[in-house]
Amino acid sequence: MKVFVIGANGQVGQQVVNMLHAHERHTVRAMVRKQEQLEAFQQKGIEAVLADLEGTVDEIAEAAKGCDAIVFSAGSGGHTGPDKTLLVDLDGAVKAMEAAEKIGIDRFVMVSTFQAHNRENWPENLKPYYVAKHYADRMLINSGLNYTIIRPGYLRNEKGTGLVTVAENLNVGSIPREDVARTIVQALDEPNVYKKAFDLMSGDTEIAEALKSL
Repeated sequence: MKVFVIGANGQVGQQVVNMLHAHERHTVRAMVRKQEQLEAFQQKGIEAVLADLEGTVDEIAEAAKGCDAIVFSAGSGGHTGPDKTLLVDLDGAVKAMEAAEKIGIDRFVMVSTFQAHNRENWPENLKPYYVAKHYADRMLINSGLNYTIIRPGYLRNEKGTGLVTVAENLNVGSIPREDVARTIVQALDEPNVYKKAFDLMSGDTEIAEALKSL
């Protein structure tokens, strides 16, 4: 499977790209917005392409052409306002879905956020972000794509353990970014998580086993 990673320069996205680059069965193409990011990936022998989620659906589709799956791990970042959150986390995600449908990519893995599906659990200070994630996820569920939506808890930078907890609803918790990336890669061709959405936290179950238990 050739995987198109949107948000490849993000902290989770970079790890997903590196894992797919080293993978024995999958290959990867990284989507980035800046020339220096493109060159950094290319220097490591990783295929990369320039495209912008604030550009057109056709531009994203052209960048993804020839791939079999999309991982959406992009985000506007914590230093931007609600306008960028709408343009990237919501409209950018929907453009990626439209691009996938346009060129016949069926598999779509979305990195969302913990409890995005439950309005009553949204933190007050992050509501615009949660609104964007909620409706992007809802658009994906209502699309014709073979989706998986992963909703990780608070992200930590420490080394992953490979042990997680997954369920439709979990209590608040956290998880290393490395384990989120591992879960994304494992989910790509795990039939048990096709057309499913789940919360993801650190736990005591191997990732492959946890995904099979959903």
